[in-house]
Order: sequence, then C-alpha cells, then structure tokens
Amino acid sequence: MPRQLPGDIHRFVNRTSELGQLNAVLPSGNGQDEGTPVVVSVCVVAGTAGAGKTSLVLHWAHQVRERFPDGQLYVNLRGYDPGQPLSAHEALRGFLSALGVRADSIPQGLDAAAALYRSLLADRAMLIVLDNAASAAQVRPLLPGGTDCLTLVTSRSRLSGLAIRDGAHRLTLGTLPEPEAVALLRAVTAGYRPEDDLLELSELAKLCAELPLALRIAGERAASNPHLRLSDLIAELRDESVLWDALSIGDAEEAEAVRTVFAWSYRALSEPGATLFRQLGVHPGPEFGLPAAAALAALPAVQTRQLLDSLVGAHLLEQTGPDRYQFHDLLRAYAAGLTRRDEPQEEGRAALHRMLSWYLCTAEAARTKVARFKEPVSLPELPETVRPLDFADYDAAMDWTEREHTNLLRTVGAAVAGEHDLLAWKLALTLWYVQPASASMNDWLPVGATGLAAARRVNDSAAEARLLTCLGMAHHRINAWDESLDCHQRALTIRRTNGDRAGEADSLNLIGLIHLRRRQLDAAAAHFEQAATLWQAAGSERWAASALSNLATTHYNAGRLEEASVCVQGALAAHRALGNAGSEGNALRILSCLQRERGELDAALASAEETMDIALDLRDQIYEGYWLLTLGDTQLALARHADALASYQRSADLHRRLGNRSREAMAWYGTGVAYHALGRADEATHFHRRAAAAHHDLGDPWHEALALEALASALGEPGPYRSEALRLIASYEDSRAVAMRRRLTERSA
Repeated sequence: MPRQLPGDIHRFVNRTSELGQLNAVLPSGNGQDEGTPVVVSVCVVAGTAGAGKTSLVLHWAHQVRERFPDGQLYVNLRGYDPGQPLSAHEALRGFLSALGVRADSIPQGLDAAAALYRSLLADRAMLIVLDNAASAAQVRPLLPGGTDCLTLVTSRSRLSGLAIRDGAHRLTLGTLPEPEAVALLRAVTAGYRPEDDLLELSELAKLCAELPLALRIAGERAASNPHLRLSDLIAELRDESVLWDALSIGDAEEAEAVRTVFAWSYRALSEPGATLFRQLGVHPGPEFGLPAAAALAALPAVQTRQLLDSLVGAHLLEQTGPDRYQFHDLLRAYAAGLTRRDEPQEEGRAALHRMLSWYLCTAEAARTKVARFKEPVSLPELPETVRPLDFADYDAAMDWTEREHTNLLRTVGAAVAGEHDLLAWKLALTLWYVQPASASMNDWLPVGATGLAAARRVNDSAAEARLLTCLGMAHHRINAWDESLDCHQRALTIRRTNGDRAGEADSLNLIGLIHLRRRQLDAAAAHFEQAATLWQAAGSERWAASALSNLATTHYNAGRLEEASVCVQGALAAHRALGNAGSEGNALRILSCLQRERGELDAALASAEETMDIALDLRDQIYEGYWLLTLGDTQLALARHADALASYQRSADLHRRLGNRSREAMAWYGTGVAYHALGRADEATHFHRRAAAAHHDLGDPWHEALALEALASALGEPGPYRSEALRLIASYEDSRAVAMRRRLTERSA
C-alpha cells in the first residue's frame, strides 16, 4: 500500500549550498539585538524544481524558527494553478485572520488591507513564506514594511521586479543533483523493496528529471509494487510518456518527466479513483470539501472519502483539514487536462452540473438562515445520492459561506464556461444574498455582471431585473452613485414592462435611497411613498415597513420631526411583529436620533445600545459600523466624550475595512467633534479636514459643509470655511439647511 513520506524526508532536499545562501540573508537574532542591521528583508527562491523549493524553504524555516519569536506566516499563492492565482487580497485575508483580525473586520480594499497588515507587523519579528508566486505584483502587497521581518518568496519565475525595485536577494534553485535524487528514491522505498540497483535508481531519477515532486510520486509507485523489478517499472514509465502533453513548465525535458510520472501514478489508480481524479479537474476553486466531491462523483460520502484517501495516499491530492482537500497546482492542471481529453463530454458536463447544482442548493439553504426574507430561486433536481447541506442556525450558515466564499465566486464563471447559463445567474444572485458581510463588493461585481449576461442569454427578464438590482446595491455600497442609479432605473423599466408591482416598489425604494444619500429629500420622499403604496397593495407588509423606515429617515433629515416620529413608530412595530431584526435595528437608530433631539437622552442611549446588540447578534459589521455613528452622537450629547470617541473610531475602522469612504468620513467628523469637546483642538482640526476632503472627493456637499463648519469652530475663527460651507448648501431648501445657513451667516458676521 502507498504510504506517507517519512517526516525527515526534507533532509534530501536540504542542500548545503542553498541553505547556506538562505542563512546569509537571515537577520542576526530577530533583527533587534546587538544592533545588527538587516540588509536583505526579501529573498526570492526561483527555479522549476516544483515542490523542491517549498520543501527546502519550509525545512529551513523550521530550522530558524527561534530567530523569529513572533511566528511565521505561510501562503500558497497558486501562481501556476490552472485557475486564477490567489489574489494578494485573498492572501492578506488569510494573513490578517492568522494575526487575530476577525474575518468580518478585514478591509475590503487591497490598499487598506495591506496597510493594516503592515501596521500589525511593524513591531514584530516574523518570517513570511510566500510560496508559488506568479508575479511581483502579486507579491508586493504582502511584503511587510518593517525591518524585523524576513520574507521568502518561491516561484518558477525569477521575479526580477522584486530584485530591482524591492532589493530582494535572488537564489536560483535547480533540480536535485543525481546523488540526492537517488537518496530521495531510496528513502521512499526503504523497507518496502529489496535494495535496488544504483544504476537503475539513477536511470529512474533521470526519467523524473530530478524534480522532487516527480521523484516522490515515482518512489511511492515503486514502494507500492515491491515485487516488480525496477527495470520493469522504468519501462512502464517510459511507455506512459505519451499520455499527457498539455502541461508546460518551461523546460521541455522537465515537462515531459512530470507528465510521465503523473500519468504513471494516475494509471495505477482503481477505475473509481481515476474517475474521481478526472472529475475533480472541473472543480473551479483551489480547495474543496468532501460534500462537493461527493456531489461531483454522485457517490455517497463514505465511498467518496475512501476514494479521496486513495488519491491522498498516491500523492495526487493533499488533505488540508477534516474533509478538506486541495491539489498541487501541477496536479490540478493534469486532472483538468485528463477531464478535457479522457472524460466523455456528456459525463463531464453532467458532473459539472451536479456539483454546481449542489453549491446552488446548499447556498439557498444558507440563504434561508441569513437572508430569509429574500425571494428564492427555483432549484434544480439532484440525484438521490447528491444531498445539499442543511444548517441548524444563522451562525452555521455564515460559517459555511465564509469558508466557501472563494469557491462560490468561481462557480459562476465555471457555469458559464460549461454552458450552464441557468445555473450561472442563479448562483450569482444567491451568492449576493449569502456573501459574508466582510466580502469585498469588488469581488462580487464581476460575478454579478457575469450572471446578468447569463440571464440575458436565457431571455429571463425577471432574473435580469433582480441581478440589476443587486448590482445597483453593490455600486451603492462603494459610493458609485451614478452606476447604482443606472442599474436601478434599468431594473425599474423591466419590472414595469413585466407588470411586477412588488419589483417596481423595490426599484423605487432603492432609487429613493440614492436621492436620500444625495440629500434630494423631496424626490426621496416621493419614491418611498410610492414604494410603500405598491408594497401594501401587493400584501408585502415587511417591505412596506422598510419603505416607511426610509421615509422616517427622510423626514428626520429634513427636520420634519413629527412626521418622522409617526413613520418610525409604525415601522418599528411592523418589523418587531415580523421578527426582522436588521430592519428593527435601523428603525431603532432613527428613533434614537429623534429621542436625542427631543432631549430624551437616556431613552436615546438605550435605543442606540439596542441597535448594537442586534448588529453583534447578526455578525453584521455593515450595521454595526453605521449604528455606531448614532451611538457616538448620543454619547456626545450625554457628555460621555471618551465613549463617543471610541464609538466613532470603531465606526471609522469598520467602514475603512468595508470600503465605505462616505461613512468613514462621517465617523471622522464625529471624532473631530468629540476631540473638540475634550479641548483637543489640534486633533479636532485634523479629523475635520480629513472628513471635508473625503466628502469633497465623493461629491457630497452637505456633509462637506458640516465638516467645514466644524473645522471653523475648531480653529476659533470664521475664515473662508464658513463661506465655503454657505456656498455648498445654498441650493438646499429643507428646514435643517435653512437653519444651518442662518447659523453660518450669524457666526461669519
């Protein structure tokens, strides 16, 4: 039976010259003792030796772990995977999680995530291993900024840009010298075969081009066939050289060797194991779980696990956790090539359809827990042996969506490539509902566009409208107002044409939110009133209550407090009766604002704190970040300045990570007000300047004017800031704007 390699096998790729060169770039101690300068903080280990680079680097990293007291970070960047390489942002998510950052607190933007990563490493001495890199651009955001960390990068490319621009030291790793290649083969086969002839071992090593990955697989094959002469195995290996010609790793001889050894190991599998190996080549993500593999194979989980274990034993697959597996990138490319060439087309298409259907049905099961009020999609029928997951509660569903997020994103493209357009748009839509709160809108937007194109190809206008709606909301969350409005207006046109009154109300409500955001309050109120009327006529009480909440916000912003109070009380009662916690929290936010303006400060604080409980229960940082602004305002009114400062700063941090610059700037404004109340004018001035600049860039004159007015107050002089604020709000006619103009005019005088 094939066996796992012995734990000390890495010594056979522990070549003195390479380790010596690695030791030459190692900081003395942790880079802090004895005043030793760190000359090199990045080292690139380049070459075509496949897994040998990783083995060497990991062995060296184990040897020097005491020199990096704060630990080590490792990621496989999948630079030569047949699918998309791991993005720098995905790698940063993993690193930040390992460094203690909650998944829903990781910034959505690459720059913000990289900045947080560098700040967390600034005072640490760590070793960072970036394995299998594709390009310098993929690596650069993952480089720490300080001098106490050392970064090792492995790649088949030379990554010259890192050497030129970032001062990296480059170490070129070739294949194993023949004596070490033979030693590796002997180590793998020891105890399983009579001692083989040295010349035959040398010939086998040459056939494997002295590549460690190929040598390990060939050695396992020899160990699992102890009664066959090595000469027969060599002849068999030569005969297999025609089986695969799709892989290219740069050097023709090395490519042929890897193709040959992979084919050799593949042909030794049982027929069910070989079939599963081919089928796994269609999986779109870098790793997968047992249930997805079982769906792909249309087999029970127990039988699928046995086959997966056989693939792991043959070193054709790696197990990464309980019932989680991944390919080496070369092996995944090999499996994909076999799928295209050897798997009957209809069987391969059916396997892909089963897997995608399983992901869709499981995602829909998650939606019933995390977004239960959203309209479902019709689901495909599954074979009796293919069973989607079910989830006990909200947390279980969220855990799955976070774990499978990358795979879910890639299913949409895989569906289109496999000509499964119906599944493609349904996957894109369902993914919108179940994506984690920390997920980047920039990740979903291209997926949504792909799903929209698929819906158009199948001539499903209702699906097109739904995806346009999701795209509009995604653009809204990143403050792309024009793009958001365009999507919602196109969806509105389709829904009116189709006679979809509830859908029409949805589009009107979302267009109203854009008007509200732009402080076009009369237009916003008109849209919310129309939406509420249509939803009530359609019997959609839950959505009618949402429109009522939005109308309450509009009246509040306009200074119409009595109208706002009536609307919010009705909305709050409806949401509580329906058990809609998120919308209840938003109604409580508005109620807290009204209570604060009426001087009911204790009640306002209780309402604001209740919103925090709801946000934390839902694990929703979009809600948490927004509602923290209201909590900070109430704490400020109660003269709890330090508490307010903490609330605003937490809100700013969350919105920066979520990529919402507008609300981040609102939090800066609140921070400035809190610092001013604490008598710290310099800090207040700093944050008001930042808020004004951000709102100016976003084209938000109202909030820019508020920040400029606060800046003038912090500076203790009228200056040009109040004049500019007056100019910015000149076109607004609501009572708050009128009062602000009066106030600015009096203070300027």
